[in-house]
Amino acid sequence: MTVLVNLIVTLGMLYVVPAGLRLIDPVRLGRTARLWPLFAVPGAACLWMPRGAPATVLAALYAAATLTLAGRALTRAAATLRARGGRPGRAPSPAEAAVLTALAAPSVAGTALVAERAGHRLFGFDLDILALTVPHFHFAGFTAALVAGLVCRSAGASGALARWAAYSVPAGTLLVLLGYFVDDWAELVGAVTLTGGMWAVALLTWRDIRPGAAGRDRVTGALLGTSAAVLVATMLLALWWALGEATGIVHPTLTWMAATHGLGNALGFALCSLLAWHRLAPGRTDRTGRAGRTARTDRTSRTEITA
Repeated sequence: MTVLVNLIVTLGMLYVVPAGLRLIDPVRLGRTARLWPLFAVPGAACLWMPRGAPATVLAALYAAATLTLAGRALTRAAATLRARGGRPGRAPSPAEAAVLTALAAPSVAGTALVAERAGHRLFGFDLDILALTVPHFHFAGFTAALVAGLVCRSAGASGALARWAAYSVPAGTLLVLLGYFVDDWAELVGAVTLTGGMWAVALLTWRDIRPGAAGRDRVTGALLGTSAAVLVATMLLALWWALGEATGIVHPTLTWMAATHGLGNALGFALCSLLAWHRLAPGRTDRTGRAGRTARTDRTSRTEITA
């Protein structure tokens, strides 16, 4: 399991995060994406080293970079609040909530990585749980929230299903995290919420975004279709595992989950989704699936994901 998890995390560090940052905002986050390998390479290297001081130092370099993203999330949230006249009672828009979650999630992974590489049972968690927290918050945290925001924006934020997807994926991610500290039943609630959101993302991708993309570019359509289909299976596995942990019924082991749920989400969902959305980047897929904007317009409008 260790080798497989390390490969999944390496993909998340070296490709998923910088590719996602360019999708969020290629202007404001473009420099961060270009510099990301300077921190991701040490982070990936520490995965293959024995636990100890050298691995911990390299992990800390990566964690520092993830904390800067969390800082960006706070800055964006403050800017949005100022733009609304400082009215704190108003909830963030669905796409905004999703992207703020995406920016904050890697910091959880980075913190867990430092503790695991140091051999420290952070908050009393087993080292194996800390090791699995790292890929979880790269993919279920960062990528899932980002894609939910992109889908919400492209499918039309006024749609109830699109709003549900963009709100429930961040909510489910947070509830799963809180479930770590409460009990297995709380984690099950988080898994149910997250699964509902991800299935909504899959449905919107398949029904509203894929047809138009496939009409212009079969490869992009196939990537979107694959990402949607994979989510149905991988999130069903997540539900099965969480239900088993809470009730004691027979359920997959962590090793089996890493080989199925983890690998499927990393390659079938995250990688295919990001490749597809980058292929859509020169224009913007509107509600009918047609490219509705030029590259220049899309470049300046990416901040709409947080508006």
